[in-house]
Amino acid sequence: MGDRTVAEWEGRQRKAAPPPGAGTSARGRVGPFLLARLRTPRRPRFWFEILLIAVSYWTYSLIRNAVPEQRAEALRNADWLWRLENHLGIAVEESVNHALNSATWLIVGMNYYYATLHFVVTLGVLVWLYRSHPGRYTAARLALFATTAVALLGYYLFPLAPPRLMNGGGFIDTVVVHQTWGSMASGDLKHMSNQYAAMPSMHIGWSLWCGLTLYALARVPWVRVLGLLYPLTTLSVIVATANHFWLDAVGGMLCLSFGFATARLWYGALPYTLPRAAGAPALLPAKV
Repeated sequence: MGDRTVAEWEGRQRKAAPPPGAGTSARGRVGPFLLARLRTPRRPRFWFEILLIAVSYWTYSLIRNAVPEQRAEALRNADWLWRLENHLGIAVEESVNHALNSATWLIVGMNYYYATLHFVVTLGVLVWLYRSHPGRYTAARLALFATTAVALLGYYLFPLAPPRLMNGGGFIDTVVVHQTWGSMASGDLKHMSNQYAAMPSMHIGWSLWCGLTLYALARVPWVRVLGLLYPLTTLSVIVATANHFWLDAVGGMLCLSFGFATARLWYGALPYTLPRAAGAPALLPAKV
C-alpha cells in the first residue's frame, strides 16, 4: 500500500471546498465537508499529544480511584468468579501463583514488570507510532483511549477483588511477601489506587494493543515476535502475582475490541490499514 502525502490531500481539500458565494447548496455541503476533515487522520502535533496523553491518564486515574471501594460486593464477586472458573475447569491461578512464588528471582522480576512495563511499553509504542506512522497514529490512539474509557464502566458496574485479597483464597500477595515495589494496590502504595477495580484488566487491554500494533506495523521480524509475546507474558505476570483472574484478561480483550470498533466506525477503517503518511483521506479507498 503506497503512502499518500499531505500535499495530495490538501489539493483534494482545495478542490472539494465550496467556492465563496456558491449559494445555499454549497453551504449545505459544509457540514459533511467538515465532518470528513475531522475523520481524516492528520499529522499529530507533539506538544498537543503530550498534553492529551498526560491529561487523559490523569483523568482515568482520578475516575478509577474515585470509584467507591465496595469491599463487600467486590469480595462476593471474586468468590462468584472463582467458583465460575472452577466450574469451567480453568481455575489454575492459585497453582501458578504458588509455583512461581517459590522462584524468588522470577517473581520479584514479575513484580517490577507489573509495576513498570504497563506504562513504559505503552508510551514507547505511542512514540514509535507518532514518529513512524503519523497517518495511523490518531486512529490507533483513539482505539487505546476508547478501550481505557469503557474499562471505567467495568470498575463501576462490577467491583472485583483481586485474588490476593480474597477471603480464604490461599493466594500469595507476592509484593508483600518479597517486599518489592510491584503494585500500586499492594504494600505502602495501596492507598493510592482502588484495590477493587480488577475487572477488566487494563494490563491486558494495553499490552494487547501494543502487541497487535507492533505485529501489524513493525518491519523487523523479531520485533513482531516480541509484539506477540508481550501480551502473553503480561497474562502470566498478572496471574502469577495474584493481581487478576484469567477472566479479568477476557474483560480487557473485550474492552480492546470496543476500542478498535470505535476507531473503525470513526475513521472508516482499522488503524493499521490506514495510509502510513498523515493527511490521506481515511474514507477513500487506498492506492495499492
